[in-house]
Amino acid sequence: MRNFRNLEIWQQGIQLVMEIYKLCVLLPKEERFGLISQICRAAVSIPSNIAEGSSRNSETEYKRFLEIALGSAFEVETQLQIIYQLKMITTENFELIFKLLVKEEKMINSLITKLAK
Repeated sequence: MRNFRNLEIWQQGIQLVMEIYKLCVLLPKEERFGLISQICRAAVSIPSNIAEGSSRNSETEYKRFLEIALGSAFEVETQLQIIYQLKMITTENFELIFKLLVKEEKMINSLITKLAK
């Protein structure tokens, strides 16, 4: 069992969630049950799956949870793009979160690749 709290990939995921929640405060209230709900759930899924996967004994199981986390990151990226293209957020807000998101995606992908070897 790995201590997920010490993993930079998990810490980065938590930071991403915090930024997503700050962003959601800026979104229109009528999106509360639409995009806001969707992007928050997908963002929370990233570090949650990293944490859950770290409790698994096999590398194969751990890799599977990381793949789910990566899928959630791609969901967040898609929803972020939609929010930005609908002009609900500024370019500055978009770029801040997008940069964090891409970093997290690369970290997850790198760990998946390492475990696959």
